[in-house]
Amino acid sequence: MPGAENLSTDYDVERELLTGEAVALELRATSVVLRMAGGIIDYLVYGVSAGLLVWLSLSAAASLGVPDALFAAIVIGCVVLTLVLLPAAVETATQGKSLGRLAIGDRIVRDDGGAVAFRHAFIRALMGIFEIVMTLGGLAVVVAMLNTRAKRLGDLLAGTYSQYERVGTLNAPVFGVPVDLVEWAATADVARMPDALARRIAQFLRQAAGHTPSSRDRIARGLATEAALYVSPVPGGDPELFLAAVAAIRRGREATALQLERARLDDLRPTLSALPHGFPDRG
Repeated sequence: MPGAENLSTDYDVERELLTGEAVALELRATSVVLRMAGGIIDYLVYGVSAGLLVWLSLSAAASLGVPDALFAAIVIGCVVLTLVLLPAAVETATQGKSLGRLAIGDRIVRDDGGAVAFRHAFIRALMGIFEIVMTLGGLAVVVAMLNTRAKRLGDLLAGTYSQYERVGTLNAPVFGVPVDLVEWAATADVARMPDALARRIAQFLRQAAGHTPSSRDRIARGLATEAALYVSPVPGGDPELFLAAVAAIRRGREATALQLERARLDDLRPTLSALPHGFPDRG
């Protein structure tokens, strides 16, 4: 897709994912400190669950006359169930969440940003016995501090990382049609532009200030060339102003269409909610 290469070269691949429409999604990795806090919460819960399960299982085994030689196997089974299978099942069912991650606002995802499957969660939980339980989290912290996404050993083997989702709302400023293109905008036709291209233009305009001047101009020219195929007539002048005008026109016309649709629904609401003539109101 034209222009996609230009977009991708200006993003930090460690923090952003480029979608099929060449829209860069910022994926923030959770810090080591936050991961430690979430891990402490999770393993406290799982540890207490393991202790209760071991106590109940041994009590039941003693009352049933199970030989003492099997007690070690029962303890191992309870530990595997609560520290490996239970975390893997919870992580799979909640698509990367847990009690600790709900508290700190992160989620375990694949390296490509997709939801984890059971095999990813199982590898992470199994390695957690070695790097978290057996070393009291020391190995996990050391490994996480040595890579940019704060991955522990289980994440490196499973191909996952912790994505921080608790991000403040950013209200981007909304601009109208540039003054130089107001007269052109009154008669311009932008209705044929694909939604995917319109989203890429809007994304570029929001992030334009973060580009270097040369990169900003290059991306603007590439997107303007694509947009010109769906705009009539095509004005001259600065390509970024052209993109800003196209985005403003589409936004204004879509807002007008939504308002008209809402007005029509308001006009029809009495008819749609009315009962047939003579039908009793039982509600």
